[in-house]
Amino acid sequence: MKIKSKLILGLGALFSLIIFLSILGILKINSLSKATENILVDNYRTLEYARDMLKALDKIHADEKAIDIFKDNLTKQQNNITEIGETELTDSLAAHFIKLIQNQSDTLAPFEIRNDLNRIVHLNMAAIQEKSAIAQKKAKNAVLWIGVTAIFCFIISFILLLRLPGNIANPIRELTESTRQIAAKNYSQRVQLEKHNEFSELAKSFNSMAEKLEEYNNSNLARMMMAIKRMDALIEKMNEPVIGLDENRIIIFANDEARKITGLEKGHLVGKNADELAVTNDLMRELLQELFGASQKKGKEPLKIFADGKESYFEKEILNITLEPQGTQDKKLISQVILLRNVTSYKELDFAKTNFIATVSHEFKTPISSIKMSLQLLEKNQIGPLNNEQKNLITSIKDDADRLLNITGELLNMTQVESGKIQLSIIPANAKDILNYAIKATKMQAEQKKISLEIDCSPELPRVLVDSEKTAWVLTNLISNAIRYSYDNSTIHLTIKEQNKKVLISVKDTGQGIAPQYKDKIFNRYFRIPGTKKEGVGLGLSISKEFIEAQGGQITVESEFGSGSSFTVMLNSFA
Repeated sequence: MKIKSKLILGLGALFSLIIFLSILGILKINSLSKATENILVDNYRTLEYARDMLKALDKIHADEKAIDIFKDNLTKQQNNITEIGETELTDSLAAHFIKLIQNQSDTLAPFEIRNDLNRIVHLNMAAIQEKSAIAQKKAKNAVLWIGVTAIFCFIISFILLLRLPGNIANPIRELTESTRQIAAKNYSQRVQLEKHNEFSELAKSFNSMAEKLEEYNNSNLARMMMAIKRMDALIEKMNEPVIGLDENRIIIFANDEARKITGLEKGHLVGKNADELAVTNDLMRELLQELFGASQKKGKEPLKIFADGKESYFEKEILNITLEPQGTQDKKLISQVILLRNVTSYKELDFAKTNFIATVSHEFKTPISSIKMSLQLLEKNQIGPLNNEQKNLITSIKDDADRLLNITGELLNMTQVESGKIQLSIIPANAKDILNYAIKATKMQAEQKKISLEIDCSPELPRVLVDSEKTAWVLTNLISNAIRYSYDNSTIHLTIKEQNKKVLISVKDTGQGIAPQYKDKIFNRYFRIPGTKKEGVGLGLSISKEFIEAQGGQITVESEFGSGSSFTVMLNSFA
């Protein structure tokens, strides 16, 4: 039987019993009421009429109205005859009253009237007692029937109370326990309800769902979903900000660290279009600049982001996730992942290192200059003549002091670059004059190796917007390197030309050149090609690159191992 039918039947039975008990009580009470009403209406009124006639009979000789009162009550009595024998007594009373009216001096008539009234009273009193006994019997009968019916209703209600909740609660309890088993990944759990009701249909649906879940759990898809959940948990637990985008630049995941630095809740970040977020969020715009192809930063400068209650530095890396569809050889971009590595501690150490190097380099310059002055004094004949061995020692010390002074200058320049405090004085200048200055600075070095410097300069060159001092330093460094790595009696070609509104200055040597594996590293700080002479600390090219790029220019290198190298400085022209 359906649960709905059971509820309707049970509640309907209770409702029917309540109605039946109510109707029975009303009928019994109504019967008692009618019995009581019969006593009051039929008999009690006769007693009142008889009493009033007796009173009027006593006053009949003294009060003329007494006859009318007697006559009025007699008429009422004649209309209220309810008992057997009461008619004859009432007729006798009427006859005796007429006899009294006709002869008021008759002394026997009042006696007969009183006798008739007493007989009428006794007749109605007996009827009252009889009707009262009947009413009492009816009351007992009503109590019995109502009591029996109430007990029957109580038994039926008690049975329904015991069975109906259990019929509903037990299947629900079994379904609840089975649901907990399913939630605990016990997909073999089944519910057995053989009754044909709604719970049986629900059990069938539940068992079907459990079978599907068990099949799903044993399938590859389940393992894939578990792998995805593990990956999501791993990404969420990462200490570095991670943001993932699909091929349409919709953000598909962002861990807690990413949400913290962007200041966006998960609901305002995941599932949103990155282009739209970049319009209103400055950090998102900065993170996505490389994707938009609008990044103007040179190199990979760390991003400065306020995180962990202070200004922090993050290195950004964008990973392109590609997939090769089955049956094709073309790779398709399916996702991009933005990784931010917190390098604040390293940046702080770098700042400390830069300050330390700047301080030490500055302190070195004074004693090195003092050493050079002392050497100059020793070279003077006024102090005393020197033998050849002493002269050689002084020359060696002088070379070492010059080398130390150059290294100190490079270190100071590097600290200026690293601290971001490069002071530039960019004004229009003549590129040829700057190159001639660099040539003069390296002339003695070239003469020592008998290297000639050939200049190829276009006759009409525009002026360039540069810091002349720093550009001359760069060219001096490039020419010095070319001399150092060129063979004796060779030639270095210096070229100045205009190209696409830029002025290009090239320094090409005929030395050994740069091995391919080192070509991309020569502009890195402290990098020195293995096997070269230990001169300097590997900062010259790095500082040169920083100086030129700070002026809006560019420095490149072309080299073929065994055939020399060519460094080109590209400067902005002054139109």
